Amino acid sequence: MKKKLKIGISACVMGEPVRFDRGHKKSGFCMEQLAEFAEFKPVCPEMAIGLPVPRPTIRQIVRDNIITVSRPDGSGDVTQALKDFGAKVAQNYQDLAGFVFCAKSPSCGMERVKVYHHHGKGSESTGVGIFAEQVMKANPLLPCEENGRLNDPIIRENFTTRIFTYQKWLDLKAEGLTRHKLIQFHSAHKYLVMSHHVESYRELGRLLGRADIDLEEQSERYISGLMEALKYKASRRSHTNTLQHLQGYFKRQLDENKRRELTQEIAAYREGLSPLLVPLTLIKHYLIEFPNEYLLQQAYLNPHPKELRLRYGY
Repeated sequence: MKKKLKIGISACVMGEPVRFDRGHKKSGFCMEQLAEFAEFKPVCPEMAIGLPVPRPTIRQIVRDNIITVSRPDGSGDVTQALKDFGAKVAQNYQDLAGFVFCAKSPSCGMERVKVYHHHGKGSESTGVGIFAEQVMKANPLLPCEENGRLNDPIIRENFTTRIFTYQKWLDLKAEGLTRHKLIQFHSAHKYLVMSHHVESYRELGRLLGRADIDLEEQSERYISGLMEALKYKASRRSHTNTLQHLQGYFKRQLDENKRRELTQEIAAYREGLSPLLVPLTLIKHYLIEFPNEYLLQQAYLNPHPKELRLRYGY
């Protein structure tokens, strides 16, 4: 990469001691692997609105179907302050390629945040952090994830694929979008989309085939559809389908033994006997031996830096 991605991140996930007890929730993946390729923009919304460290705990409390954020006894309501700060960050950080939030936080949790009843009896994990909600609402295309979920290898790979793809889109917009560049961008991401969601692959192709809508509307609908498609987690079945499509490009170049070898490796991957890296490495080897310009530009083959080793374990 020529430049690092700009990633928003809850400051505690970056390792800063900003939690109510002076603790943190440092993410090993973010700080020890992704940091080589990302410039993090740390944010602690609770400190930003003036709360100290250490500080009394705050929680989401529901009364008459209205959720507020305050101390457990209802004092120190910071709901509006968190909303206002979230809206400000969302407006000022339009160049972000992604955001990593702190799980279960009343300000930063993306989902499953505890919401307590005002009478103090019981809670449900149905809330969304007030700050995180504002950021996600204002930037629906922005890839967002929580620190805890990034421990799952499939979720981690999915999020990383989305942030690198979105950064390429931001770069494309910055240099000036044309219909030709839009078609080129889609052409390079066709098999990546196929590996996540086949129906989106078809829908995006139909969208770009239309001549009755202007470029601005077409590009907005395209990137919305693309980022939505990439939210679907690629499975062994969808990867196998994509690998078999790539295999078809070599049917005339490979001899019988090489065709059999590739077929066997794809089948082994489909059955869970080997990681995705194995058939992909073989395809890349054949691309060196039998170059194909169309395949060489496919983001599916290298959706993120190999140094992150995200395709080794599944």
